[in-house]
Amino acid sequence: MQIYGETFDSRLMLGTARYPSPDILRQAIAASGAKIVTVSLRREAAGERAGQAFWDIIREAGVSVLPNTAGCHSVREAVTTAEMAREVFGTTLIKLEVIGDADTLQPDLFGLVEATQILSSEGFQVLAYTTEDLVAADRLVEAGCRVLMPWGSPIGSARGLNNVYGLRAMRARFPDLTLIVDAGIGVPSHASQAMELGYDGVLLSSAVALAGDPVKMAEAFRLAVAAGRLGYEADPLLPRDMAEPSTPVLGQALLGGAVLS
Repeated sequence: MQIYGETFDSRLMLGTARYPSPDILRQAIAASGAKIVTVSLRREAAGERAGQAFWDIIREAGVSVLPNTAGCHSVREAVTTAEMAREVFGTTLIKLEVIGDADTLQPDLFGLVEATQILSSEGFQVLAYTTEDLVAADRLVEAGCRVLMPWGSPIGSARGLNNVYGLRAMRARFPDLTLIVDAGIGVPSHASQAMELGYDGVLLSSAVALAGDPVKMAEAFRLAVAAGRLGYEADPLLPRDMAEPSTPVLGQALLGGAVLS
């Protein structure tokens, strides 16, 4: 998976919040095979034991950190949070979220484009949390974004891919852009479906953190993402309206001992 010119071995990205314990978080990261984990600025408690313990886990896991602007509801808040995150985490990568609706946590597409323009001009490498709206996607690319992260469904809903047509259309519109399905993934089959559509990766958090066994679920998602990508690369059989026999008719035995020639 290519993220602003850097290659990562895993196509699965993992959130780090709401795990039952630091040890389970550590095990889940290892089981997932993820090379990038997301973290909000609020997660980093500078100078406190909790913050230090979190950073110990990240260092031991050997993964890259992708800070995000989770919970920001305005352009100013998102930009300020991103600027602070750059100082704290030492990276220009930022997963940009500008939330427009408190109930669905749907992105504010107008604010997202504006924030992308500002941050891109400041040297940030933006990964934009967006919808499958193609017009907004065009504007984000024009603003300098090179990684789009459309939602599958609302954050934490576990509903999977609500608009497969829209996601497929986005993949077709931007064949050379890195596209990552973010939000709404609930079970491994959802992740596999996203990969079968040709997406470059999947980001998930609650589906693992809140599972009965987060470590097993992390491994399940690792396998699902790999299987989905292999299925996409294998050029799968497309759906058809009529039946087609899988066994050849030519050479089929007939009653009376005759054989078709």
